Amino acid sequence: MTAPNPAAPPRTQPRLRVAFQMDPMASINPNGDSTLVLMLEAEERGFEVFCYQPKSLSLGAEGATAYGQKVSLNWGQGQVRPDQNWYQLGPLVKLHLASFDVIWLRQDPPFDLGYITSTHILESVMDRTLVMNNPIEVRNAPEKIFVMRYPDLMPPTLITTAVSEVKEFRQIHRDIIIKPLFGNGGAGVFHLKPDDENLTSLLEIFARSNPEPLMIQKYIPAIRQGDKRIILVDGEPIGAINRVPVANEARANMHAGGRAEPIELNDRDREVCRTIGGELKKRDLVFVGIDMIGDYLTEINVTSPTGLQEINRFNGFNCQALIWDAVEARLG
Repeated sequence: MTAPNPAAPPRTQPRLRVAFQMDPMASINPNGDSTLVLMLEAEERGFEVFCYQPKSLSLGAEGATAYGQKVSLNWGQGQVRPDQNWYQLGPLVKLHLASFDVIWLRQDPPFDLGYITSTHILESVMDRTLVMNNPIEVRNAPEKIFVMRYPDLMPPTLITTAVSEVKEFRQIHRDIIIKPLFGNGGAGVFHLKPDDENLTSLLEIFARSNPEPLMIQKYIPAIRQGDKRIILVDGEPIGAINRVPVANEARANMHAGGRAEPIELNDRDREVCRTIGGELKKRDLVFVGIDMIGDYLTEINVTSPTGLQEINRFNGFNCQALIWDAVEARLG
């Protein structure tokens, strides 16, 4: 793994206009959010930074527009205190998205029709504006479906709405994980042990609350040692963290109470990255996070990957600088 020299002198950058399509600033965790450090790096390079929420998007005679605000960050190194005023927002104004040099697609899933619609609207400005990650490829590569291109790297996995298929899968693999196909943050993830009698009831609940398919995977006991998040930039791994679940919890996600700890890439991790890296680069998926449990690839996260702050903290890296370098290379 490599990282930029944190002591390197600042470079002279063109003054780019950058917009982040994201969740509300007030809702993000400044001590763990990856979008925040991407913003911070943009500010440090002298770029103008704006943010807007996807619910304000419009597409009409004026082209693609959104109501957003200019962002100023009052945060550098170290942890943000609860009482610290770490950001300021300018007045709410109409933003013409084609006037920006770069737009970051960074709102969290669920990957629903609203999310898909936003990728179509962003696609309309791609002849004038660089959108990261490429919204066409984000739309075409949902993390729990795109990963199915690599069955040899995965645990036994099934995507279905058919109850009979789920039951047959369980008869074969016994100990299974069930999760929503388009969820995030560990929400709705269930571990069903071989003696658990709740499978049919659980499938009924899912069917009533959400008509979308489910992902069913063979349970991997190595989850007790952690779920490794590896960050790739332009198809190359730049760092990793290990997310360890709390006791009596099958989910290692940070939103579910998982604990982050430092970890290095092993030979299997590098093999997986080599296998998928070329396809990620070809699809213009610049900033990607993959999940590894033991020797198995479980997800390829392309919508709003996280983990930058933890990798920076543990390794003294500046992951966001590598990502912005890749973006600037595309701008020429």
